[in-house]
Amino acid sequence: MQLNRDDSGFTLIEVMVALAVVAVALPALLLTISQQLDGMRDLEDRSHAQWVAANRLVELRLASTARGSLQTGLIAGTQELAGRDWYWWSEGKETGVPGFFRYEILVSDREDGRMTPLYSLDGYLVHGAAQDGE
Repeated sequence: MQLNRDDSGFTLIEVMVALAVVAVALPALLLTISQQLDGMRDLEDRSHAQWVAANRLVELRLASTARGSLQTGLIAGTQELAGRDWYWWSEGKETGVPGFFRYEILVSDREDGRMTPLYSLDGYLVHGAAQDGE
């Protein structure tokens, strides 16, 4: 029996080379997908932390309107957003301009995350005569 070179098909070596290429490429692809998912999760967490900080600044603005005074000093609290608890710290200080207050708001997804927040927001509020335009 004589082998015919026109027979189509793969030899054992060709199949083994193809399997080796797939064995090398597949873990690299899975690693890349895993990194992309982690990046998306981190971006989602930072977006939620940004919303919590913005909400806190609005709360400060509304509270100052209702009470007629701005909160100063360090205040801490929690807010639930997207089914998770978020921890925030806001610190208000009067600036060198009378009636202008600077607020630094830090947000983390951990209760002990004040030193390593996911998001930090600096906001400024005006109070008193500066607010009335005088």
